Amino acid sequence: MEVPVISRSGSMILPVMERGTRARLLLPDARSGEAGFFVRLLRCCLMGAVVACASVSGAYPALAFDDKVFDDKTGVKPKSNPFAVFRFAFSAYHSGHKEQAVEAYRYAAENGQIGATWKLARMYAEGDGVARNDYEAFKFFSEIADQDVEPGSPEESYVSDALVALGDYMKKGIPGTPVQPDPVAAQEYFMRAAASYRNPNAQYEMGKMFLNGEGGMKASTRQAGRWLQLAAEKGHAGAQATLGNLLFHSGKVVRGLAMMTAALERAQPADQSWIRNMQEEAFALAPEADRRTAIALADDMLARGINQ
Repeated sequence: MEVPVISRSGSMILPVMERGTRARLLLPDARSGEAGFFVRLLRCCLMGAVVACASVSGAYPALAFDDKVFDDKTGVKPKSNPFAVFRFAFSAYHSGHKEQAVEAYRYAAENGQIGATWKLARMYAEGDGVARNDYEAFKFFSEIADQDVEPGSPEESYVSDALVALGDYMKKGIPGTPVQPDPVAAQEYFMRAAASYRNPNAQYEMGKMFLNGEGGMKASTRQAGRWLQLAAEKGHAGAQATLGNLLFHSGKVVRGLAMMTAALERAQPADQSWIRNMQEEAFALAPEADRRTAIALADDMLARGINQ
C-alpha cells in the first residue's frame, strides 16, 4: 500500500481507485477522483524528496534533516510544525525507527494530520511496530470516519479505508471491549464507503450483505449483483468470483465459469481457497464443452486485462 505521497495540505496520500474502471494517480490540485495523486513533474519532485529521506541507509543520522522537530532523547520538540513532524514520522518508519515514528505520528495526529491518524490505526490493527490492539485501532479509525471529508478531496481514501475497517470490526466485534457485533452498524459503514467513496471493498461487502440478507436488509440477488458488479469492475477478485457464481447459477454457465477462473488467478492467497472451492464445484456441474469454452474465455480476459 505504501509508498504514499505527501500533499501540500499535510496528508500522506494513498493510491486508490479512480472513479470508473481505471486506477489513476493524481495530485490533489489536479484530480477528479480519489487520493493517490501524482502528476509527472510534481510527482517526481515530491516522491524524490520523500523516498530519498526514507531510503537512505538505516542509520539514524538519515533523519537529521528533521532534527528541528525531534530530539533523540526527549522526542518531539514542543510547538513543532505538525506537517514537519509527519514527514519525520514517515522517514523514521521507513528507516526502521518505528518507536520514534509512533511518537511522531501521534503528535501529528493530535494536531490535525489525518494521514498520521490513519497510519497509527493501521499500525495498531496489524501489530506493526506496536503491540496489536484492535480497540486502539478502532478508536483511531473512528476519529477519521467522524471527520467531514468531501468525496473527491485528497483525504477521501483515508476515510474510505477507515469506514471499511470499522465495518469489519462491527461485523464481528472486538472481544473484551465495548465494541460488540452490530451488523446494522457494519452495513451503515460499508454503505457510506461504497456509495459516497466508491470503495470496491465496501461495494463487495454490500453485495454479500444483500446476497445473504444481513445488516437489517432484505435479501436481494438483484441488489447483490449490482454492488458486486461495481466492485468487480474495479478488479476485486472476491466480487468477480461471487458474481461469476451468481451468473453460473442463473444459467450463464460459460460467463460465470470464466469469471470464477479469472478471479482465482487474480486472487490474493487469503482468498484463493474459497474461490477455488467455488470454481471447482461449478466446474463439476458444467458440461465438458462449456468448461473448455470458459477456460479459453478466462485466458482471454486475463490476457486483455478485462475484469468481467
